Amino acid sequence: MNTDFTTNDTPIINRVAGSALVTFDLEEYYTGGERAELDIKPWLFEDLVLKEKDFREFVKQHNWKQYEGKHLAINCTADAIIPTWAFMLACVHAEPFAEQVLIGNREDLEIFLFRQSLSRINWQRFQGTKVVIKGCSKVNVPTAVYAEATLQLRKIAASIMFGEPCSTVPLFKRK
Repeated sequence: MNTDFTTNDTPIINRVAGSALVTFDLEEYYTGGERAELDIKPWLFEDLVLKEKDFREFVKQHNWKQYEGKHLAINCTADAIIPTWAFMLACVHAEPFAEQVLIGNREDLEIFLFRQSLSRINWQRFQGTKVVIKGCSKVNVPTAVYAEATLQLRKIAASIMFGEPCSTVPLFKRK
């Protein structure tokens, strides 16, 4: 019997500690390292039009070394049509320095990094278990990552809950 302490000779039992719940903490799958974002909007003519010659000059003159060892998201916040080759060209220049290069915003980068980590999990270890996907985290975990983990666990877990072991929201229970 797992007791924390007693009051009036009545043991108080920690049922959470004694349960068969397995906590799945997405924070454990966070990829460390500095994040950076490159918005190519300033490289456009009047923030709207990409002029190839000017764009190539901006790419050539840009300090790519500042992204050394960082996870880099490259995007364009202008409401402009950017040819695919422009993003490809930026990636070619960023790749020798950056740890990771992704076309998208910071949240897209976080989702990408988490998905890389989740792809390395042996999900079979959760076969038939009751899983609580931990809700609180010291790092920002995008909602899409919670959904991804839930979908992976749904294939094999006996049940899935969200929150903390002492206060959970049921999501799925195998029949």
